[in-house]
Amino acid sequence: MAAETARRRFEYEKYGPLIALAVLFIISAIASPYFLQTQNILNILRQVSYTGIIALGMTFVIISGGIDLSVGSMVALIGGVVIFTLNWALGFFGRGGEFWAIFLALIVGVLFGAGLGSLNGLMITAGKIAPFIATLGTMAIFRSMALYIGSAGVFRSQSSLYPELGMGKLLEIPNPVVVFIGLAIVFSVILNMTRYGRYICAVGSNPKVAKYSAIKVNLTRFISYAIVGGTAGLSAVFLSSRLNSISSTTGGLNYELDAIAAVIIGGTPMTGGSGSMFGTVIGAITLGIINNMLNMLGVSPYLQGTVKGLVIIGAVLIQRKRSQ
Repeated sequence: MAAETARRRFEYEKYGPLIALAVLFIISAIASPYFLQTQNILNILRQVSYTGIIALGMTFVIISGGIDLSVGSMVALIGGVVIFTLNWALGFFGRGGEFWAIFLALIVGVLFGAGLGSLNGLMITAGKIAPFIATLGTMAIFRSMALYIGSAGVFRSQSSLYPELGMGKLLEIPNPVVVFIGLAIVFSVILNMTRYGRYICAVGSNPKVAKYSAIKVNLTRFISYAIVGGTAGLSAVFLSSRLNSISSTTGGLNYELDAIAAVIIGGTPMTGGSGSMFGTVIGAITLGIINNMLNMLGVSPYLQGTVKGLVIIGAVLIQRKRSQ
């Protein structure tokens, strides 16, 4: 009897986010005749891909028992650096080398993001600063730097080809969505089939036991922050290429909330120790559908944050019930 109860609980925890998404999908399809249109579905996926890419990296951080509040501000700063790099490279390579200028900007964005994430990781591991406090501080620093560098305005690209990166499609699927799904597969393999995946779960479950098991706890956590920084850089590239610009004031605004919410809704506990990239993808899409339906039903955008907050609180309460 106990084994059967445990099995049912395991199945519920594993497939709960997917079941919730299926129910939400059906309700949305009934509520609006426009919901199931192909273009609307693709728009939802495109919208969630920017925060979804970050959420995949955030999954590693939360599994390790940490959190990163700076990713939204990080996106604005990285986006500005990417566009500065692109404009400089256009002058260096000339219009004939526009492809290489974009490629260089992409690499700089990911590496710079990984560097900012590593800075967070160093403060948390070597500096022994609580993740919440460290990333709260860098959230303010990164946004302030973006505002200063961009004079509180908009970073604009001089490239005519750059928007193709954000607006282009592969087999009719938007490029950011392709990267989002592809990255989810790669990260899922890393989490479930590699030594690092096992280590990060062990560190999140019990860092003292992990340390006694010869696991390098600080290094494992540090890598997770570098990863989420890299995903923030990738998201910044796609976001800035979409409109060929990025705002220093609103770029990446509240992305940290959406990324953390996607991870939590996907079933990864805030206490760490376990998680699923598949669940994070489901959580991101769930948030996207909620936002889409609120827009279609004419709900004030000022109330959408309330709904999102209630969803996050509800997901945390469900997790708490499971652990009891």
